[in-house]
Amino acid sequence: MKIRNAGISPFYFLKGLFINKHSHETGVLNNFRFHVLTIITFMLFFFSYSSAAAQQKNQMVRLAKLVIDSVQLESYKALLKEEIETSVRVEPGVLTLYAVSEKEHPTHITILEIYADTDAYKAHLQTPHFIKYKNGTKDMVRSLELVETVPLVPGMKIK
Repeated sequence: MKIRNAGISPFYFLKGLFINKHSHETGVLNNFRFHVLTIITFMLFFFSYSSAAAQQKNQMVRLAKLVIDSVQLESYKALLKEEIETSVRVEPGVLTLYAVSEKEHPTHITILEIYADTDAYKAHLQTPHFIKYKNGTKDMVRSLELVETVPLVPGMKIK
């Protein structure tokens, strides 16, 4: 069945699945089928939304605040870039790693970290690329503060 107009309601499309336009049935059975399908559609939407909301509740969100040795800043940024790109690409539980430096203090770096849950974070710490980053930067980091956070707008997507 084709949808003629992309702007039509999905319920119109679903109703079309149960109505034989070539038959002479009157609306009782077709209306019943349409309402059952509508209820099923709402249930699927509700359960998928609940599942997404539960996943967002379990997310681990925090800030890593670092101060880097100014002499080694460029080497640090190269290792950080490699670690972030690899983590986001290969680890499904790493949802976001976003690093910024302060304009007035370029050695002050903050990383927004969002993991699917604490298990994803723990798994991240065991990956070869994270271990390479941690070992490669241990003499570059002057200070590290990990700040656990609570999202004020849970579920907000980062584009």
